Amino acid sequence: MSQLERIDVHTHAFHPKIAAKVVRQLESHYRIPPIGNGLWEDLEPRLDQAGIQKCVIHSAATTPEQVIPANRWAVSLLKNPRIIPFGTMHPKYKGLDTELQFLYDKGIRGIKLHPDFQGFRLDDPDLLPLFDVMQGKFTLMVHVGDRLPPKENPTCPWKVAAIKRQFPKLRIIAAHFGGHLHWQYVVQAMKGLEIFMDTSSSLFAISDHLLKQIFNEFPRYLFLFGSDYPLFDPLDEIKLLQKRLELSDDHLEEILTAGSRLLLDS
Repeated sequence: MSQLERIDVHTHAFHPKIAAKVVRQLESHYRIPPIGNGLWEDLEPRLDQAGIQKCVIHSAATTPEQVIPANRWAVSLLKNPRIIPFGTMHPKYKGLDTELQFLYDKGIRGIKLHPDFQGFRLDDPDLLPLFDVMQGKFTLMVHVGDRLPPKENPTCPWKVAAIKRQFPKLRIIAAHFGGHLHWQYVVQAMKGLEIFMDTSSSLFAISDHLLKQIFNEFPRYLFLFGSDYPLFDPLDEIKLLQKRLELSDDHLEEILTAGSRLLLDS
């Protein structure tokens, strides 16, 4: 067993007051029955069963007014040594520099954006100051892809690649193997760029051809394990990842601990 810690880089756990509502929204949008209730008390034993030591917990502010409450929730999670909380931001939020400095001073080193839920496009020029300030300080985890074609969809692999080219020092994790339902564009759009990808919310839907094409066209260190709990269970996702990519135990372990190298050794 590797001495590096296993990290699930893509999970969600919500405040008890809003957990049920958010989980219903996730089910409505993705048309996937969640396996969990969105509470840490449900996620933690699932991590134990999967042999995962730490997880990244994400939230996303759907309005500018939600930025501070969402980020204060993230900061409150820092007291749990198993949680690596990411903050969030919104392009219409006016206190960008102050809020990012607050998060950085508290010890948060990542920002999650989910433009499809948050109601903006990833190529919105109002995001450029955010990406600039984040370079060298924060990791960007961004939801990528959905049912609309790339040009019409708020996110796509091409938009992620454009950000990386404009902000080369910005560390980016493109969720869902680079683009949920946009997998056919990932290699052409992102090859040659150091853009990390997580494995979340993909294995149930991606074809064998596209899965192996993406996995074989990029350096292995760019792939990070993510379950997208509460939609999926970490242990189930580990088993499916190993089966679908025909990974040896050692190669599987490299993906499970890649988040440790990325998020804990920097």
